[in-house]
Amino acid sequence: MAAPAAAKRKSPDRTKLFWIALAAPGIIWLILLFIVPFYAVLAIAMGQLNRLFESPIPAWNPLHWSSSNVINVTHDIVGATSFAGPIVIRTLVYVAIASLLSLVIAYPAAYFVARFAGRRKGLFLILLIAPFWISYMMRMLAWVDLLQTNGYVNKALSFLHLTSQPVNWLGGKPVTVILGLVYGYIPYLILVLYAGLDRIDPALIEAGRDLGLGRVRTFVRVTLPMSRQPILTGLLITVLPMIGDYYTNQLMSGAAKTSMIGNLIEGQLGTPGLQGQGAVLSMLLLLVLLVPMIYYVVATNRSSREAM
Repeated sequence: MAAPAAAKRKSPDRTKLFWIALAAPGIIWLILLFIVPFYAVLAIAMGQLNRLFESPIPAWNPLHWSSSNVINVTHDIVGATSFAGPIVIRTLVYVAIASLLSLVIAYPAAYFVARFAGRRKGLFLILLIAPFWISYMMRMLAWVDLLQTNGYVNKALSFLHLTSQPVNWLGGKPVTVILGLVYGYIPYLILVLYAGLDRIDPALIEAGRDLGLGRVRTFVRVTLPMSRQPILTGLLITVLPMIGDYYTNQLMSGAAKTSMIGNLIEGQLGTPGLQGQGAVLSMLLLLVLLVPMIYYVVATNRSSREAM
């Protein structure tokens, strides 16, 4: 009797060790590629500035942290001589418009593939995944080529007699930056929405029709509420990189009047003497991004409890 009891005591320990060993590579990866870089940025943000060489001095010991960079960034955002405040507002406006446009375009596309593609669903899925086979930089460069003064967009507008002369789309137009954000991140949203819409049980939609609801009312009362979680997930995946994006604006405009918070951070990190303020802005951006991430986790847990 003693041997089986001892075996039962050892079994949970072995199971625990197995799961620890299975999670160890991910934990090490997280420590090396997130926690360590995160603390390095924090040390630079809370450090001092070498006035002679205009280089940051990291403060690895929290007891030696300084708030000078934080104060300077606060004045840049909300002070009387602030210049970063309008950039932050502009970024939020661009991201809000781009995410709304992406949702308006992506939802019908994902809904069509999930509900009406039929035997051609595999073909449409390949077409949806195809943009991921091409790097983001190459897709943006292709978009730049289309929008040049002698590009196909201006040629099409001239052919249709919509413009009398070529439009300088790459000369600092907000609409170009917004469309670039939509073009760059909409594939992620379409795939997430498709995955969520495809999991909706068709019997539920048929039940709504049997109860006397028309197509529109069935969509509003059944399909749309059940796709709320995929919409939230897809927007989270697209909005988070949009807020920190700097490359799209750099390619599509490059003008100061369309600069976003990512461009400001990139410029400060590359300017001698301003690396500490750039690190503070990076930390503030991370804190802002944590808000929708926490909301997503809470909403997901609430939906899981309601489903149970």
